[in-house]
Amino acid sequence: MSIVLIGGEKGGTGKTTLATNLAAILALDGKDVLLLDTDRQGTSSFWSAVREEAEVEPRIASVQKFGKGLPGQVQDLATRYDEVIIDAGGRDSMELRYALGVCDAAYIPVQPFQFDIWTIRQMDELVSMAKGFNSDLRAHIVLNRVSTNPAVREDQETREFFNQEGFENLSILKPILHERIAYRKSARDGLSVAEWKADKKATREMNELFEEIYRG
Repeated sequence: MSIVLIGGEKGGTGKTTLATNLAAILALDGKDVLLLDTDRQGTSSFWSAVREEAEVEPRIASVQKFGKGLPGQVQDLATRYDEVIIDAGGRDSMELRYALGVCDAAYIPVQPFQFDIWTIRQMDELVSMAKGFNSDLRAHIVLNRVSTNPAVREDQETREFFNQEGFENLSILKPILHERIAYRKSARDGLSVAEWKADKKATREMNELFEEIYRG
């Protein structure tokens, strides 16, 4: 059993895409997974509701939780499921800080654009503070929505920036996810890209990330 947090300080980086796709792959693997939505926009919950209405199997449980009682609620829910994935939204919220205090690992999607990579410093500081309560916390950067144009080197530049800064509380994962319309199209039907099956590249990339997170 593990509690995995998908979160960060900036919106629009693809946190819900990662959370829902990972939850679906876990469910397809036979795990009883809970998708815990702590983002007040409720996008993960909406995806789960669409999936439920369409009677997509396997079913994925989803609940929304907010506020000061979150840590205890997460720990209680973790005893009832094989895996918990927390979608913490895109801002420095109370929910993000509380989730960092109770999760086993945090994965922070970052787009390889300057305004996004600047937020890595803030996340390094937040993780440092969280380790005061959760000493075993592991936190990782996931490069997401990377351009498919081979002439664009923003992902390499982000890795160079990361290595130069020498962040103490974060590592950067090798698997990356590219900007692909498959993520949006599959989400509309409450599916993961693995279930949608119309983009083999998107499926391969998401499976590689899954393997790194859960079997690496």
